[in-house]
Amino acid sequence: MTDQIIPVFYACDDNFVKYTIVSMHSMIQNASKEYKYHVYILHTGISEGMMQKVYELANDNFEISFEDVTSYLRSIADKLPIRDYYSKTTYYRLFIAEMFPEYDKAIYIDSDTVVQGDMSELYNTDIKDAYLGACHEQAMVQVDEYGTYAEKVVGISRYNFFNAGMLLINCHQFRIRFILDKFIQYLHIYNFVVTQDEDYLNLICKDHVYWLDQRWNTEIFGDIPYPISEAKVLHYIMTSKPWHYEDCRHGDVFWKYAEETSVYDEILDVLNAYTDEERERDRVSCDNLLALAVKETNREDNFLNQMNKAKRSKDRVAILQKIEEYERTGRFDEDVEDDPPARVLMPEDIDYLKKSVADKLKTRFAFMIARKFVDNLIAEKKLIIKEIKGIENFRNLNSGAIITCNHFNAFDSFAIQLAYEAAEQPDRIFYRVIREGNYTSFPGFYGFLMRHCYTLPLSSNLKTLSKFTEATGQLLREGNFVLVYPEQSMWWNYRKPKPLKTGAYIFAAKNNVPVLPCFITMQDSDITGEDGFAVQEYTIHIGEPIYPREDLKYRQNITYMLEENARVWKEIYESEYHIPLTYTTVTPDNNEVV
Repeated sequence: MTDQIIPVFYACDDNFVKYTIVSMHSMIQNASKEYKYHVYILHTGISEGMMQKVYELANDNFEISFEDVTSYLRSIADKLPIRDYYSKTTYYRLFIAEMFPEYDKAIYIDSDTVVQGDMSELYNTDIKDAYLGACHEQAMVQVDEYGTYAEKVVGISRYNFFNAGMLLINCHQFRIRFILDKFIQYLHIYNFVVTQDEDYLNLICKDHVYWLDQRWNTEIFGDIPYPISEAKVLHYIMTSKPWHYEDCRHGDVFWKYAEETSVYDEILDVLNAYTDEERERDRVSCDNLLALAVKETNREDNFLNQMNKAKRSKDRVAILQKIEEYERTGRFDEDVEDDPPARVLMPEDIDYLKKSVADKLKTRFAFMIARKFVDNLIAEKKLIIKEIKGIENFRNLNSGAIITCNHFNAFDSFAIQLAYEAAEQPDRIFYRVIREGNYTSFPGFYGFLMRHCYTLPLSSNLKTLSKFTEATGQLLREGNFVLVYPEQSMWWNYRKPKPLKTGAYIFAAKNNVPVLPCFITMQDSDITGEDGFAVQEYTIHIGEPIYPREDLKYRQNITYMLEENARVWKEIYESEYHIPLTYTTVTPDNNEVV
């Protein structure tokens, strides 16, 4: 047996502790005997009689403690805006990390659950530096009104909203990220009334959630896409309580364990005493909660609208609104931000290959100051690279390549530059394809970098474009790398991959070089930028090179590589964000979202 102790926390009152007993009994029955567990019940008043019934569950593997949180709540009472917030047991999970500094990780579980899985398996899940591990909230996924509420009020995608009834808490991160302080801060700003503490937790932990297999929190709600025997935890959410409804879905699992406890008769009495009036009250309660979600969504002063008005720069908010409009109308290849008027790049204005000594010196100088500029961005936390995945795909390239990347920020090419440096390919130069106006019309420091730092500007002049094509082909054949943004447009902090244009794949097919598909995913950092939005942490994903196929003709290879690139990006997007790739685009023929 290992010496490791697995801490598990419940929070309940004297009325609900009998259901905690059933949940805890099921947990004990299915837990690995190779570990010791310490179960804590957080409360502010549970009778001695009920405590004794809980203590009877203890065995050689399971130690049980009751922790009265009254004194702790008094110690922070002056920080809380109103007393109701800390009189509800659902909020106690937020105090675990601070109250138990000896633990770096802990499990929190609601009492209206049955555990069929081994809790040591959950506890030993490596959630890395995520704030917590959790499962998707099915009410948000399966009910449009709740999903819209999550997105329009809390500001969280319906597909990335978690249920807080089963959590693997990274206590270390909770402490160093001041999660409790942030919760208290938000309490003073806005009163979330739909899922309450769950709303706050989702807001605070946005983009810092490790998504557990849904079986660890199988909500008895809507569709369950696997046999109930596979559920690690059954969670009887909302009004779906076996002790209130004889026909409660999968209630037989609950009763199987309840019968083996000392509170079985007591719970059976609750079921038998539950009246039709109370069941009608449940029905009305569900209807009212749904109506409340709609009401909160439609409030002009809801949380997200308040944040937009109070903190976020109006021009960034306007850009986000424009992105929504462009996605809805399918204008994916159009920029949402207006470029300054651009002068046409003529053939005599540029030497793409930088053959002259003066050009070579300017390029070296430009690269030197660009590198210093990037270092400053990183030091000032304006550019945060969290991780580079798949660097071996870059490192193992033995030829020139077209590098593709999604385009969402003026600095995203610097992220790919850093990936290039990490790939340790010093004999090959990294070039960027840029827009005509960025080369001809960008002023000052940035303009100097655009003109001299290994850039390949496009041109609306056909002769210049021909010169560009010839030079780019030569650079690729010499073994260099050329970064192309095949989406064509830049949408600020837009996370979805957009439809791809053919240009990048024409170059790859024509010059018989591979496409290296890179896709950058983002998550909110704890740092707020000057625009009032969270600075994004980037993870750079480098896919396997897509080589032209010998059995395909030139045009077929263009299509093949484009479609493969799109497939790779889609897979990365869906696996990293845990969201199906869909767009709000409405087609004119059928008014359907695609």
